[in-house]
Amino acid sequence: MSPEFESAYDPSGRLLAEDTPGDNAPPLSVSELASRLKRTVEDRFGHVKLRGEISGYKKAASGHVYLCLKDDSAVIDGVMWKGGAGRLAFAPADGIEVVATGKLTTYPGRSKYQIVIEKMELAGEGALMQLLERLKQKLAAEGLFAAERKKPLPFLPKVIGVVTSPTGAVIRDILHRLEDRCPTHVLVWPVLVQGEGAAAQIANAVRGFDAMPLDGPVPRPDLVIVARGGGSIEDLWSFNEEVVVRAVAGCSIPIISAVGHETDTTLCDFAADVRAPTPTAAAEIAVPVRADLMAMLTEQGLRAGRAVRRNATQARERLETQVRLLPAPDALLATQRQRADDMGERLGRGLRHRVTDARAELAGAAGALRPALLLQRIARDRHRVETVRLVPELLTRRLAMATTALDGLTRLALSLDPRRPPRPGFALVTSGGHVVISAAEAQRLGRVTLTFGPQDTIDATIAGVEPARQQDILASSPAAPRPARPKKRAGETTQQDLFSS
Repeated sequence: MSPEFESAYDPSGRLLAEDTPGDNAPPLSVSELASRLKRTVEDRFGHVKLRGEISGYKKAASGHVYLCLKDDSAVIDGVMWKGGAGRLAFAPADGIEVVATGKLTTYPGRSKYQIVIEKMELAGEGALMQLLERLKQKLAAEGLFAAERKKPLPFLPKVIGVVTSPTGAVIRDILHRLEDRCPTHVLVWPVLVQGEGAAAQIANAVRGFDAMPLDGPVPRPDLVIVARGGGSIEDLWSFNEEVVVRAVAGCSIPIISAVGHETDTTLCDFAADVRAPTPTAAAEIAVPVRADLMAMLTEQGLRAGRAVRRNATQARERLETQVRLLPAPDALLATQRQRADDMGERLGRGLRHRVTDARAELAGAAGALRPALLLQRIARDRHRVETVRLVPELLTRRLAMATTALDGLTRLALSLDPRRPPRPGFALVTSGGHVVISAAEAQRLGRVTLTFGPQDTIDATIAGVEPARQQDILASSPAAPRPARPKKRAGETTQQDLFSS
């Protein structure tokens, strides 16, 4: 039997655990042991500072942060609750060396110990520069620093927005420089320029200026200046935050970045459209010198006047040169005068020749007018007249057709004559010489005359109408026009009217 087996062998061979006399170490539960270990660790390491490199950084949906801190030979888990994570002055990432302050505790659920981080800072300027370089490479890869994204600055902005601290010397320097160069309307958006919450305020200010409407109660800036005085890299770190860089790069208004002194450089400078070495220089870049501008306008006006006068002088000289080259008026008209004299002489000769030719033509025509030719023409025309004879049958047929048509029209006219005696059972309804053609009209008139024959008439009153209104109604009703009698042609007999008395 091996020694190890002998030391673990219980000769009593008991299967159930029993208390042994003199044994002062009763068995503990796993929870009791974990609780004792937790109290021991927390009492012994209630406040510690650890320096290590971040690994496995993860931010949960609840806002808590989970990570590991490691060095060359050891690793420890870490957790940072939501409140502490929101107060961080930088964005943690894997590979950054930090100094974490907190307390050690255990996690019984996994038999692990961990550090609850209360505060976390970068481990020296080297770690800060490493974080800055990583963020710079990330944003540059997205094209936020590309030259083609830069917007030109307005030559003479009417409104300038300034994002800076309202109590520092920066805003006074900018306002004083703008007043000296070219007074301009300035809108100041007060923000924190360092410390907790500064980056969020700067980003919100830039977005706020960009979101202002063009026709709102507050004028929208034509140019924005993001400014801060000098300081260490930690003091200027708010302008290296990703939220600020993205807000500056995404702003539609041109932005001048004037953060720190001339040697200070932040990521905000790369994202802005123009970088100014100092806030005072930003004011000089933003507007021209008003006096220089007025002098330039005066000089331009003088140059324009000189140019106009010079052009007028040159035009006058060219005109005088052209006038000297032109011939005299007498020389221009000499040829035309000579031609007019020549044409006058030729006109007289031409008229005389024309009269002579006309006389010769008249003499030739007079010789051709002989009496024998005229008598021959008269005989030929008389023969043509005698050969033309009129056919009586054609005239008779045409006259019969016209007579038939006239008889038809006469019968039609008699049938349409309103004064024709009506047929049995019919009567002509009139009122004051006016023919009534409808029941509505008879109802409106009220009193009518019924004609059954030439001497057979009777007056009638329409029920429901006052007879006294008849004269008023007849006066307001237009009389029916009588058909016009056709004019009597010469040689025709007048047809008698069958209804005439």
